[in-house]
Amino acid sequence: MATPAATIEEQKTTHFETIVIGGGQAGLSLGYYLKKLGRPFVILDANERIGGSWRTRTWDSLRLFTVSRYSGLPGWPFPAPGWSYPTARETADYLEAYAARFELPVRLGTRVERLSRADGRYLVEAAGERFTADCVVFAAGFYGTPSAPEFAAELDPRIVQMHSSEYRNPSQLQPGGVLLVGAGNSGADIAMEVSRTHTTWLSGPDKGQIPLQIEHPLRRVVVPILWFVASHVLTVGTPVGRKVKPHILGHGAPRIRVKSKDLDAAGVQQVPRTVRVEDGRPALEDGRVLDAANVIWCTGFRQDYSWIDVPVFDGDGAPVHERGVASEPGLYFLGLDFLYSFASENVGGVYRDAKHIAKHIASR
Repeated sequence: MATPAATIEEQKTTHFETIVIGGGQAGLSLGYYLKKLGRPFVILDANERIGGSWRTRTWDSLRLFTVSRYSGLPGWPFPAPGWSYPTARETADYLEAYAARFELPVRLGTRVERLSRADGRYLVEAAGERFTADCVVFAAGFYGTPSAPEFAAELDPRIVQMHSSEYRNPSQLQPGGVLLVGAGNSGADIAMEVSRTHTTWLSGPDKGQIPLQIEHPLRRVVVPILWFVASHVLTVGTPVGRKVKPHILGHGAPRIRVKSKDLDAAGVQQVPRTVRVEDGRPALEDGRVLDAANVIWCTGFRQDYSWIDVPVFDGDGAPVHERGVASEPGLYFLGLDFLYSFASENVGGVYRDAKHIAKHIASR
């Protein structure tokens, strides 16, 4: 007797109580708490190694903005001197070791292609595999898809151009000036590096800057104050946090490490917004056309939720949630920029949101 098609489909589908999509700091932190609460789960990650985004989307000299003592995940402090600033590679290695230390069930090389609901459960489709779950947590991070203006395609092909996620070090650049489009933290950090060997322009509106030097010898006094403000003052639960959040999400965070005086001292020319291309060259909103040999787009990322076929988005395409708990029962978001506080996306700041969501899942 032939086996019914529906039965065959069931045989191809694996069920988990909770599926966590993303094995970075957010997914691993949640996994730690779910395991501690005795809840079964699996973490699906598209990368071939844990810490993939920290290895493939950051430049070689990148360091965290938080010292090691504030950069650890729950249960295991960051294994580095407490007042040092970890590099991206050190962070990736730490995440990989963390998953192994707590034996978290991570399935690598599993890119989720669609999330929908079927028969009262969530259906997750990934690389030819099908999974069902009672709860699903989007913890794929805030990187998303690299974003650049449409006119980037009009640049003269002789100009070397790349997104900041593709930049590793100055050896990728050709002789001549470097234009960094986007004057936030990434643009300023990279500008300081490339200005040692190239004429450098930093283009875009000033994002502002924190008033304290995080590299100062007195950082043992300064950094705890900054961390307290980021974690406990700038939250959706305070009037100042609710006021700041839309500005951060719409315009980006203030510069943290690099100050305007640092850029001036390095010879970085701070110029207005880049708005178009003229004769193959980048043009500024004040009419100037720059003879740049290299352009690095430090224009951030856009989150692509098109694969989530569940009605949890507002008119602007942003997920509707309260501290990560979505309007659709059993669906959660974690690790997003300012999910609850300014520190929500930080390696060492995601644990509070992860703990909150793990308790919510367990209560179901």
